[in-house]
Amino acid sequence: MLLGGGQAETVEIAGGSIVRIPSILGVLLLSICAATAGTTARAAELVMVEEDGCVWCARWREEVGVVYDKTPEGRRAPLRRIDIHDPLPDDLTFESRPRYTPTFALFEDGREIGRIEGYPGEDFFWGLLGELLEKLPEPAAPVSTIQSREEGRGRGIGDSSEG
Repeated sequence: MLLGGGQAETVEIAGGSIVRIPSILGVLLLSICAATAGTTARAAELVMVEEDGCVWCARWREEVGVVYDKTPEGRRAPLRRIDIHDPLPDDLTFESRPRYTPTFALFEDGREIGRIEGYPGEDFFWGLLGELLEKLPEPAAPVSTIQSREEGRGRGIGDSSEG
């Protein structure tokens, strides 16, 4: 028996888990799923335009590419690689067609935010990428991050003491 004497529904959720929830919540959950079906929240991504035989592309892969996905920058804007000779992806709106390799274009919601043409070396690349990433809207901080920051200042959530 549920609180208030309501009926329960069995619902399968992402990952294959099956849960029993009150029927009114089941209807609400199914309504939300139906309303958002087919829509995707698109995050930022860094698109590397490259070509076979590009020595600067190879140098970037050796110096930066091996660690990129493990960095905060790589988590904020995952890497997507495309060949300069292929048609441009339909889901991306480039400001102009890339002409040089490598070209690194930063996208948010499929729209180009800015680009780095060429590879100026590892140190310059990270600085230029940092400038591009500053143009993105700030991602929402998870509650645990907010709580950790507050605790790091000597105040926990709900602690009104000055610190």
